[in-house]
Amino acid sequence: MAQLDLIVRNADIATATESFHGDIGIKDGRIAMLGQMSVSAERVIDAQGALVTPGGVDAHCHLDQPTSDGSVMADDFLSGTIAAACGGTTTVIPFACQFKGRSVRAAVDDYHRRAAGKPVIDYAFHLIVSDPTRDVLERELPELIGEGYTHFKIYMTYDDLKLSDRQILDLLALARRHGALPMIHAENDDCIAWLTDVLERAGKTAPRHHAEARPTVIEREAAHRAISLAELIDVPVLIVHVSSNAAMTQIQLAQSRGINIFGETCPQYLFLTADDLAAPGFEGAKCICSPPPRTVADQEHIWRGLKTGVFQIFSSDHAPFSFGGERGKRVAGPEAHFRAVPNGVPGIETRMPLLMSEGVLAGRLDVHRFVSLTATAPAKLYGLYPRKGSICPGADADFVIWDTQTKFALANSRLHHNVDYTPYEGMNLRAWPKSVFSRGEQVVVNGECTATPGRGRFLPCLRRQPHGDAQHDPYA
Repeated sequence: MAQLDLIVRNADIATATESFHGDIGIKDGRIAMLGQMSVSAERVIDAQGALVTPGGVDAHCHLDQPTSDGSVMADDFLSGTIAAACGGTTTVIPFACQFKGRSVRAAVDDYHRRAAGKPVIDYAFHLIVSDPTRDVLERELPELIGEGYTHFKIYMTYDDLKLSDRQILDLLALARRHGALPMIHAENDDCIAWLTDVLERAGKTAPRHHAEARPTVIEREAAHRAISLAELIDVPVLIVHVSSNAAMTQIQLAQSRGINIFGETCPQYLFLTADDLAAPGFEGAKCICSPPPRTVADQEHIWRGLKTGVFQIFSSDHAPFSFGGERGKRVAGPEAHFRAVPNGVPGIETRMPLLMSEGVLAGRLDVHRFVSLTATAPAKLYGLYPRKGSICPGADADFVIWDTQTKFALANSRLHHNVDYTPYEGMNLRAWPKSVFSRGEQVVVNGECTATPGRGRFLPCLRRQPHGDAQHDPYA
């Protein structure tokens, strides 16, 4: 073999299925060899026995996404991907969001414009479908799926985004025909609206009441309904950002009956509770997200779901609204009604370190589950595997060298996002990426990003196997 570009020696390598000690040989941005190597390379790095895992795939994050309430996300495709890289993520999949009355194609074109010249790591796009017109269903989505936009999100809540059950069925049937993967935000919007009005009449509008407006029963009901619709159409779906044992149990029951349902959860449901929304003053707005954080008991159940395989994916759901200023959490005023606070918490950089520290190193998960949840399973589910999500010959040379020996208290000043807070401030951790490689290039050195803006590449995603064609599909 010709001389390699890079060899990373003396690595303690972990994938989703195995662990081994050896070297990683890289040529032209891809992994060329694994094992004990005697070949030469232009550059050699000694991992010094440190743990090495595949670069993360954050399959649910929001970057520079336009809104309708006047708020502005603090992270664009530059700051967001720098933060992702520094946290061990080498591929991100944010959302191109269709506004009602506009086309999905317009959203995709706008998102490519927003990303141009900025990402430091590779990226793909999910779609958000909020207006499934006949043209969207019959022309736009089939065309876009064929071009590599093979997954789309469906909302059961939020006035600007929610769809009726009939509209959801139309989209599920389309996904069945064309091999796309639907993702569903499962909360019952009518229940939320009714409870919000009840709370408002009682004068309960502070951030802590956000959790009361979205109790676990409405997540459970919507998850059950989403699963029932998917079962009717016979199409796989992913229930995203699951927060409670009640909703998780619906997924688990469906899986036990052989229904092809996938589950995703996020750091906020392992490390935050509804009590965080009750912080003094308006501070609780920092933790407003939907579904909201739940209870300590729910956290333990979510950990169990990660360990036992109920959840396939662990994503950040990074929604970067700053707390200070007038375009973030305070867009409706410094003491706004909880209904007017932009939803979401930052987490694109902390996702993998939190799970490594409190999952793997704390003994809650083995390292193979960690790799599967953060890299391999999302790459497979979204049509990026084996190029992404693994350390194997032929894959892109995306991997992380971990520092698991240094204990520290997490501070927002350490992070590289443009958000002015982290909800995990002060947490004691003992894992952080030391070096991160993307397509063989060392993009993070000693915790700092060294990559050139715009080096990230857009990745079309492969389709799933369609269930039928227009002639034989009963839902065509």
